[in-house]
Amino acid sequence: MRIVVALGGNALLRRGEPMTADNQRANIRIATEQIAKIHPGNQLVIAHGNGPQVGLLSLQAAAYTSVTPYPLDVLGAETEGMIGYIIEQELGNLLAFEVPFATLLTQVEVDANDPAFKNPTKPIGPVYTKDEAEKLAAEKGWAIAPDGDKFRRVVASPKPKRIFEIRPIKWLLDKGSIVICAGGGGIPTMYDENRKLQGIEAVIDKDLCSSLLAEQLEADLLVIATDVNAAFIDYGKPTQKAIGQAHPDELERLGFAAGSMGPKVQAACEFARHTGKVAVIGSLSDIEAIVQGKAGTRVSTAAPGISYR
Repeated sequence: MRIVVALGGNALLRRGEPMTADNQRANIRIATEQIAKIHPGNQLVIAHGNGPQVGLLSLQAAAYTSVTPYPLDVLGAETEGMIGYIIEQELGNLLAFEVPFATLLTQVEVDANDPAFKNPTKPIGPVYTKDEAEKLAAEKGWAIAPDGDKFRRVVASPKPKRIFEIRPIKWLLDKGSIVICAGGGGIPTMYDENRKLQGIEAVIDKDLCSSLLAEQLEADLLVIATDVNAAFIDYGKPTQKAIGQAHPDELERLGFAAGSMGPKVQAACEFARHTGKVAVIGSLSDIEAIVQGKAGTRVSTAAPGISYR
């Protein structure tokens, strides 16, 4: 099969963990141990989140006051290289020496008139107390929003329209490479009034971009790997239930939080609806079982309704 695996940014750098290189490498090692198990006989494309990493680079850049901080599109490109490098190294240590890898900086077109630019919602960076967040917002001109019992910086998250590097991704897959691309939803770009491509201050949702990537690659399976083992109804309550199988129309009607499971459900539903193939939402540690059809929330148009685990 041709499989697109989308790794969550918070799974690669978990909530509350110090944002060190060692912690990121340890979490990526957990992911690559699972991905290595599904490599035999399959073509693999790996996408990943970058919210915590972009936020960290943004803070580091803000500390150097001699120059204007670098914009989010440039920081996104930096994180694609950083995370791709670690994935390549950790996965390469688990697979045969001759398996080729390629990490692609991936430019993704967005619409200048996307309403997301007027309503920032995408959380990036570390979590803060309310007082810390309000102070930073006043100092730096940030938009902030609640994230659980904490607060985070939020930025615009426009919808991806086109992945510019889709052809070289296909070429690399056809040559047997494992491709790491569309990191953090890709580098947000748009055309100006002179039809010149330029970066834009935004972060594209990783799951929506991964869905578009999987669709354009004609993938057989989209795996959205996160830090929970399924999509749940009544999550965190005594009545919570894990969804085992769902038709996209039925799943969308349940309503999921925009800041957490919502984009993953939307991405899975779009892929299943547009392609007739299967998307699965599940745990990073269950990737092998997900591919085998034994874990996660499977989203497909093949059967109506919803079933629970």
